[in-house]
Amino acid sequence: MKNIAIIGSGSWGVALAIHLAKQGHNVNLWSFSKEECDMINNEKKCKFLPNAQIPEGIKCTTSHKDAIEGTDFIIHVTPSKFTRDVVKQYKQYVTNQPIVICSKGFEKDSLLTLDEVIQEEIPNAKIAVLSGPSHAEEVSVALETVLVVASKHNAVLKLVQDAFMSNKMRIYTSRDVKGVELGGALKNIIAFCAGVAAGIGLGDNTFAALITRGLAELTRLGVALGGQRDTLYGLSGLGDLIVTCLSEHSRNRRAGKLIGQGKTLDEAKQEVGMVIESIDNIEVAHELGKLHNIEMPIVEAVYGILYEGLKPEDAVNILMNRAKKSED
Repeated sequence: MKNIAIIGSGSWGVALAIHLAKQGHNVNLWSFSKEECDMINNEKKCKFLPNAQIPEGIKCTTSHKDAIEGTDFIIHVTPSKFTRDVVKQYKQYVTNQPIVICSKGFEKDSLLTLDEVIQEEIPNAKIAVLSGPSHAEEVSVALETVLVVASKHNAVLKLVQDAFMSNKMRIYTSRDVKGVELGGALKNIIAFCAGVAAGIGLGDNTFAALITRGLAELTRLGVALGGQRDTLYGLSGLGDLIVTCLSEHSRNRRAGKLIGQGKTLDEAKQEVGMVIESIDNIEVAHELGKLHNIEMPIVEAVYGILYEGLKPEDAVNILMNRAKKSED
C-alpha cells in the first residue's frame, strides 16, 4: 500500500485516483475548487464522470501541503498550460518523491515539454511519464486498459508499475521519456483533425488515411525532439492516436467535429466544457515544425483552419492535391 498525491481533480485525475484506491492505496487528491472537493468528499461523485463512484481511500483537498506531505510519489495531471504555475505552488512540499506526469501537452510560450518544465522548477526531481490509450470514462468504471510508464530511473519504473498493475490495468515500462511524452501530446492534434473530418462528413477511408499519415507526421517531429521511432509506434503514440481519433469520449475529437460543423473556436470550447489540449498543441507543433524544418502538411492544414480562416473543405482539397510523393 502506498500513499499517493494526485495534483488535479479533472476527469483523468479522478479516474486514476479511483483505480489506485481500488488497489488499496491511500490517495490525496488536490483540487483548485472547493466545490469539486466537497462533491468528491461528501457525495462521492465527480462532475466530469457521472457514471463513476468514488471509493474509500480518496481524500480531496485544496491544500498542496496536505496533498503532498508524507506521500510516496506524486501524479501531476493538471492541464498543460497550468503546469508551471501549479508546480511553483507545490514544489516547496516535494522532498524526494518521484513526479509522474499524466498531463499531455506542451508549455505554449516556451515550446517546452512538461518534463522540461517540471525539471526547470524542481531540478532534482525524479520524473516519470505515464501515457497510452485511455479514456477516463472507461478507467473510472474499471474497463481493461494498457499504459506505458517511462523514466530514466529504474526504481521509479518499478514503483509506478507495481502501484498501478492489476487485472484491469497493465503497465509496460520504457526509458524513452521524451518519446512517451511526445506521443501523448502530439496525438491530440490528429484527433482534433479526425473530429473536423467527421464534422464535414468524411468517411472511414479518410479516417484510416488521417491516422496513418498523422502518425508519420508526429513521428517525424517526435524523433527530431528526441523521442524514439519505436516508442511513437507503441502505446503512447499509435495506441493513443487510435483511441483518441475514433472515440466520442475524446474531447479533442469532439472539439474538431464542432469546428467542422461550422462552430467558432470559442463556441467549441464552451460546448466541450473542459480543457482542449489540442488547441494549444496545434500552435506549438506548427512552430516546432518550422523550427526543425519538418514537413507536416496535416498540422499546417489544421493550423490554417483555426488561425488563418481556411475552410475545412478547402484544407482537404489542399491535402489531396499536394505534389506526388513516395510513402515515407
